[in-house]
Amino acid sequence: EDEQIVAEIMRRRFFPTVITHKAWEGFHFAGHEIRITEATDCYGAVVWPSALVLCYFLETNSKQYNLVDKNVIEIGAGTGLVSIVASLLGALVTATDLPELLGNLQHNILQNTKLKCKHQPRVKELSWGIDLEKKFPRASCHFDYIMAADVVYHHPFLDELLLTFDHLCKNDTVILWAMKFRLDKENQFVDRFQTLFDLEVISNFPSLNITLYKAMRKGRMK
Repeated sequence: EDEQIVAEIMRRRFFPTVITHKAWEGFHFAGHEIRITEATDCYGAVVWPSALVLCYFLETNSKQYNLVDKNVIEIGAGTGLVSIVASLLGALVTATDLPELLGNLQHNILQNTKLKCKHQPRVKELSWGIDLEKKFPRASCHFDYIMAADVVYHHPFLDELLLTFDHLCKNDTVILWAMKFRLDKENQFVDRFQTLFDLEVISNFPSLNITLYKAMRKGRMK
């Protein structure tokens, strides 16, 4: 079953038949052809399999996780694929990442959502753990969903990432998080995450070493 679903997920990706001066990949989600411009010199400007897993889940579970008019934030949005799919499914999306990635992120989102979405997604800078209250005040920022794909890897900002989840998450916020398991140090982040949040495995793909989680603040999981 794992291999069949993974094969279906990967079939959503296609490549240009003619090589152009800009590297891009194509995807089929939410009834649309999505073209993503990439930059191979940066981790955050490449589409990783965890993003495809999360997009596939959002599309195939759109009744249970109805995103229409929901306020969604994606952290570590990278190329923007997850934010684009969530927007095409009706959400009001804020796509966030580091300042050096925002140009490519904005380009991809505009190219794939303009005049196609109920709500035009927003792009905003978010450096994990920095100026959180200033940029996303607790009193006025409420997100129904926090989405994250492949945000845990070999980087020195795991403390800041956990702080960011904690700051953005209200009692009724649902976190949808696709994680690729790599090294023990990074895998230990899951244990630390569970000190603040209840965690439920909603899909598991051993052939990709990816797990898709649903999380809420402790005591709030239904």
